[in-house]
Amino acid sequence: MKIIVWFVALLFITTNVVASGKNPKWTEAEKKILADSVRQEFLYAWNSYKQYAWGHDQLKPLSKSYKDWYGTSLCMTPVDALDAMLIMGLKAEADSTREYIAKNLSFYKDIYVKTFELTTRILGGLLSGYELTGDRRLLDLAQEGGSRLLPSFSSPTGMPHVWVNLKTGAVLGDSSNPAEFGTLLVEFGTLTKYTDENIFYGKAKQALTEIYKRRSPIGLVGEKINVMTGQWIDTTSHIGGMIDSYYEYLLKCSILFDDKDCAEMWRNSIAAVNKYLSHSAANGFWYSHVDMNTLSGDLDRAKQLEESCYKMWTKFGIEPEELDYSTMKITKPGYPLRPEIIESAYYLYHYTHDDRYLEMGRTFFRSLVKYCRTDAGYAALKNVETKEKKDEMDSFFLAETLKYLYLLFAPAETLDFDKIIFSTEAHPIKKNN
Repeated sequence: MKIIVWFVALLFITTNVVASGKNPKWTEAEKKILADSVRQEFLYAWNSYKQYAWGHDQLKPLSKSYKDWYGTSLCMTPVDALDAMLIMGLKAEADSTREYIAKNLSFYKDIYVKTFELTTRILGGLLSGYELTGDRRLLDLAQEGGSRLLPSFSSPTGMPHVWVNLKTGAVLGDSSNPAEFGTLLVEFGTLTKYTDENIFYGKAKQALTEIYKRRSPIGLVGEKINVMTGQWIDTTSHIGGMIDSYYEYLLKCSILFDDKDCAEMWRNSIAAVNKYLSHSAANGFWYSHVDMNTLSGDLDRAKQLEESCYKMWTKFGIEPEELDYSTMKITKPGYPLRPEIIESAYYLYHYTHDDRYLEMGRTFFRSLVKYCRTDAGYAALKNVETKEKKDEMDSFFLAETLKYLYLLFAPAETLDFDKIIFSTEAHPIKKNN
């Protein structure tokens, strides 16, 4: 059986978890040293982006060049990384980056973009940046971008098409998945909060509800669905990529917006996930793949899952993209600089104050520096066994991976955890009062 390692243990952690009460062993000075080290590595990666890819979407660290996702830049890395700079206290960098975004980002372009990616990376980054700085220009950009994504919701089911043309509103892509269109409500709902345009919340909420309505008799959703007909194309069910953040946003939107519908959908969904997908094996606690038709606040499961993922990380020196946990053999060997295991350690440390998660974080950080650092930023790995690098530093490395590492070691008051929810791209969004 397989586990996709994208899944985050935080999905099992709710706001009413009781801390373990363990006395910390790490000193504040020790944590500060690591927080400062992470900040320096963030600056190293960011300055490499500025040197070789400034104004473009993404750095290619091995060739010291750049990539634009859609043939023209949407300032993806600057927007995605902005709130990380603010959280890390890098004010000068944040100020200059914010000015660049405000003056150069435009959505009036004749290009097809993925609704999911533009929402989570760009809209989320703009909205979080607005909340942290009060710069109305960022909100105006988010509103413009959200408006240009609205035509993607034009299918008969209300589930959005994968692609939408920002200029013409034309759409492409009838085959989608729960993560693609179930991971929009945090950002679209926040747009409604600040613009009073209910269409944003309404469209994203409908998309989330439509997938829930099509769950199987045992409460699970599949991997691929036709947004025009609402018929399942692939009924494989799991908590990995293509599904994971759908579950994540059910929980987060119930908390962020006090949405009772999302809360009920979360409770019913996580009960089915825990019943049919979780497995305790001799080599750890895992979640597997099943068919959706045949087969919330759980700190113990979260701890067990994080321990299993940590075991996987240390076995190979860094985590693979996919593992057959019955044999502990790798089935997909890449590591794209993903943050989820680090994110989970941060959440678990917040709720338990157990220094075990600081130790994990130190291991993750050292591995990243040892295996992924290059002459120009950080590179993904093609193969975690050979440690062969890939010419890619995705924006989420700055927006998520290093941000969560920094927050794990930074003082608790760096960010008021109880007043925000992190989007799936780790953009902190303020809860409704």
